[in-house]
Amino acid sequence: MNNEARDSFYKENRVFNALNPSHRDFIRSVADSYYLTFQNIKKLTDIASDLEMWQEGRLQDLWEVPGDSKLKGRDLSRRVMNVLIDKWEHLKNESKDYSGFTPKLPEIPQPKYILEEEENTLLGRCPVASEKTRCCNLQTLDAVKNCGFACSYCSIQSFYTEGKIVFQKDFAEKLKNLEIDRNRIYHIGTGQSSDSLMWGNKYGLLDALFEFAERYPNVILELKTKSDNISYLKKHRIPENVLVTWSLNTETVIKAEEHLTASLERRLTAARAAADRGALVGFHFHPMVYYKNWEEDYRELFSSIQRDFTPEETVLISIGTLTFIKPVIKELRKQKIKSKILQMPLEDASGKLSYPLDIKRSMFKTLYDSFSSEWKENVFFYMCMEEKSLWPDVFGYTYDSNEEFESAMKTSYMNKINAIRGKRVIL
Repeated sequence: MNNEARDSFYKENRVFNALNPSHRDFIRSVADSYYLTFQNIKKLTDIASDLEMWQEGRLQDLWEVPGDSKLKGRDLSRRVMNVLIDKWEHLKNESKDYSGFTPKLPEIPQPKYILEEEENTLLGRCPVASEKTRCCNLQTLDAVKNCGFACSYCSIQSFYTEGKIVFQKDFAEKLKNLEIDRNRIYHIGTGQSSDSLMWGNKYGLLDALFEFAERYPNVILELKTKSDNISYLKKHRIPENVLVTWSLNTETVIKAEEHLTASLERRLTAARAAADRGALVGFHFHPMVYYKNWEEDYRELFSSIQRDFTPEETVLISIGTLTFIKPVIKELRKQKIKSKILQMPLEDASGKLSYPLDIKRSMFKTLYDSFSSEWKENVFFYMCMEEKSLWPDVFGYTYDSNEEFESAMKTSYMNKINAIRGKRVIL
């Protein structure tokens, strides 16, 4: 690597320039002394960034030059780099330890609320949908783009920046003009490009959604949240076909990685209040995170769900875990946050990067085995965008196609909705 190309990398690479000065100086020093290639320097930069994010020490401490080696030049640099990468991989492969970890809240710009004309069609497809995994074919309604939360693993932060919270202009009118076939069942979610409840009824958002649900009883409208903002739900009748679902995690993960979100206790309290108002609720354990004491913490959470809620009022339990595309990993490193989220073994997962299947199988089976037979018989359990081969190992059954999965989900949800409709008295 010539000096000009190296200097250009040092000047322009955002991950390198986000490193603390001691790491930048060390990389420059060993690059000169050990004739490192461009790929070597880039790898050192990524490793240094990870160590800073994870609070796992300094690059200098992992750099080991054999004292008795006769290797020189490129051979020596290869040996040193291989040893360093092995140590880095070891840190990723062992269960990360959150004890003593002190997360640093990323810099959050002041929200700028914008009413914007959306040129694309109102209804879309789940942004992570793939034929390579088992998918429920969820349709999305992007009423809002961007999120006021700061979860360290969230891809939304990589696509929408500068604190702009974009609301659909004339949203209620657009919903009225949406072509809906009353002879088919729709499952539509609003939590894919923002949180469904954190904005409340800003710009008449929830008014429009509830009117839409009332107008089309064949639409299953799912709100998904990590907030406890249910003030609107407490004051308005919740249509039977509106599912109010919470993304849950252990308090360990929430405190370390899900910044600005409601605590676990507040989420569960909000879910209980929504259920008391007659709403069907659901819970997304997505992403499950593999860390020291994960099993004990998650089992406690699963027990609390079964203690505080009934299968009759719970419509779904979904399971999933951390899955990244390379641009998101790159963006996380640029943000200079304190997070252990990337301290994990990453393997190819249908074109993305995620945990090895053995770890997923262990986590997902722990969840499913923790629920009673009554819950398994009366609540729809599913895996979100996970490898098809995991289904029989975890649930003991599978679906032959995404369409079969979609049909089973809609049937289960609609049966619960119709049961609620039969109980309610129309005044």
